[in-house]
Amino acid sequence: MEVLKKIENEGFEAYVVGGCVRDLLSEKNPKDWDCATNATPQQIVKIFPDSFYENDFGTVGVKVEPFIENELLNPERDHDVIEVTTYRIESKYSDRRRPDEVKFAKTLTEDLSRRDFTMNAIALKVKSLEEFEIVDLFDGQADIKNKTIRAVGDADDRFNEDALRITRAIRFHSQLGFKIEEQTFQALQKNAALISYVANERIKDELVKIVLSENPAEGIDMMQKTGVLKYVIPELESGVGVSQNRHHIYTIYQHCLMSLKHCPSKKLEVRLAALFHDIAKPQTKRGEGTFSTFYNHDHIGAKIVKKMLGRLKFSNEIIDKVVLLVDNHMFYYNPEEVGEASVRKLIKKVGLENVKDLIDLRIADRLGSGTPKGKPYKLRHLEYLIEKVSKDAISVKMLKINGNDLMKDLSLAPGPKIGAILDVLLAEVIEDAGKNDKEMLLIRAKELDGEDLSKLREMAKEKIEEKKEEDEKEIKEKHWVK
Repeated sequence: MEVLKKIENEGFEAYVVGGCVRDLLSEKNPKDWDCATNATPQQIVKIFPDSFYENDFGTVGVKVEPFIENELLNPERDHDVIEVTTYRIESKYSDRRRPDEVKFAKTLTEDLSRRDFTMNAIALKVKSLEEFEIVDLFDGQADIKNKTIRAVGDADDRFNEDALRITRAIRFHSQLGFKIEEQTFQALQKNAALISYVANERIKDELVKIVLSENPAEGIDMMQKTGVLKYVIPELESGVGVSQNRHHIYTIYQHCLMSLKHCPSKKLEVRLAALFHDIAKPQTKRGEGTFSTFYNHDHIGAKIVKKMLGRLKFSNEIIDKVVLLVDNHMFYYNPEEVGEASVRKLIKKVGLENVKDLIDLRIADRLGSGTPKGKPYKLRHLEYLIEKVSKDAISVKMLKINGNDLMKDLSLAPGPKIGAILDVLLAEVIEDAGKNDKEMLLIRAKELDGEDLSKLREMAKEKIEEKKEEDEKEIKEKHWVK
């Protein structure tokens, strides 16, 4: 409100525009706020001396008090930024990425006419918090109500102006659950090849938003239906129509989509791994029909994913995590054949911090194969064993003192008596964790030093074993295993 008022008080027009208007009309809280005005960037900077103008598109960043939803203060930030952009009309896009030059317009109508989709081409004239005027020249409100993505004016022109709009349309389809209007859809198909002009960094940003959306599989599938996928991720496109074997009811591509759809994790790396875990199956397939094989598709797939995500400019951290998950997604586990030693090897190989994500990938893989139960008994049993072996063993290492303390403070000679005293202390700490204090333990150790510890040590052993059994029972009940 204050930004708009200040601009208007200087004799200029000011409107709220873009995605924030769409969000407001959809009864959602906008994450960002954008304004459009007939004031030039230089005039905007004059109105807001603390603002910054560091681009060629007529957009000035105006600093405002921090806000979280509905302008509540956010103490964690010094300021937020509202983008104020001069009305503009854009000239020819020779590289399909950006206008050759930006020309400032005089009217709001000219500005709204150059926007991508009708739902984003609505402006608000705010008079007060309760009173505002909607400027909707292209029936964007109707499209929002009907959940429709429709290009402003001629769809071919819009996509030829800025090819990134192709992935934006698909991303909105995935994020908002809106359908793409037929003429806009046909224009997407016709102009799909233009996506090759867009920088990989920008494509990556759109892909991330699709994968993290509420309908990620629908977004990826729309990329395939419009012909965009073969230009962005040809490795995934190669699985279209390729059958698997008797263990699968879906084609390779369909299985990858379904795995993404059913992925239980919201982490980007796990969702990417779910989408790409079988990326090497088309090239490793041997034979036809129900007995086809895909030997080493996990390891070969990891190499493909590393190269592919690198091409799309993902960070090394994300690439390494996705590669690790894809490379190990075929891990074998059967409660009757695999014991604690093998589970320790798995933890050592992938890292304890990655085990949960690997299990989530396995669940996605299973559900993506049409299996009704994503977490069968053997997977729950694996979780049980992982928790069991990853927990610190119940031992005297838990105590706040050790044998060296006893020898130093109690002048005890090295020998079995030290171990006996520590075992008794451990048994007592198991009963009462509050006793695990160095000073208290030393006092108690001095008392025990004069006693016959053989019987006490036997009691300590019994208490320690009892605690181990209790912990194991609790972990088993947690994971519903026997």
